[in-house]
Amino acid sequence: MNQPAASSEHVARAVSLAGERPRVVIGIAGVPGAGKSTYARALVSAVIDRGVPAAYLPMDGFHLPAAELARRGLAGRKGAPETFDAAAYVGLLRSVRDVRAAGRDILAPDYDRDLHDVVPDRLVIPAGTRVVVTEGNYLAWGAGGWEGVRPLLDALWWLDVPWEVARARLIERRVTTGRSREDAVAWVDSVDEANARIVQAARAAAAP
Repeated sequence: MNQPAASSEHVARAVSLAGERPRVVIGIAGVPGAGKSTYARALVSAVIDRGVPAAYLPMDGFHLPAAELARRGLAGRKGAPETFDAAAYVGLLRSVRDVRAAGRDILAPDYDRDLHDVVPDRLVIPAGTRVVVTEGNYLAWGAGGWEGVRPLLDALWWLDVPWEVARARLIERRVTTGRSREDAVAWVDSVDEANARIVQAARAAAAP
């Protein structure tokens, strides 16, 4: 599959924001399967190509660990807002925005789709990074601790992908990572679709 390019408008805006403040945090939001992580990485690469140090920070790294999800009885809803540590995500965003953080590396967790679990401290936001691109479903969600995210973003951009397209992508992703096709379809049409409705409601509430 070809790597999609970040829009020239988004690249130019990110570079412009970086010229106005010590460090910029940009959010990419959309329904599950919209291609947020792929697009965020493409944006980071394009900003770096323009000579501005940039780094990637995924919201998925803040999933609750698999053992904790099982303990709380949430394994069957993995991906829903309550299956993340929203407070830890907000806390790290605050650290990233702190101008004093520009002088030191910041470690961040990542989510490994092969392990189906969080890997602590796998990502590095290097000292001197000017643009941090974060992405996830719930960047505009106004409940459960997620309301602390939007004020920490200098910009929030949405990926518009029809649910039918996102659904097909999600089914293939879940088959690739070990589910039967029947189980993949059942999960996407229950858990992922419910989460997509939350994202759509958040976007509607955030619209001017």
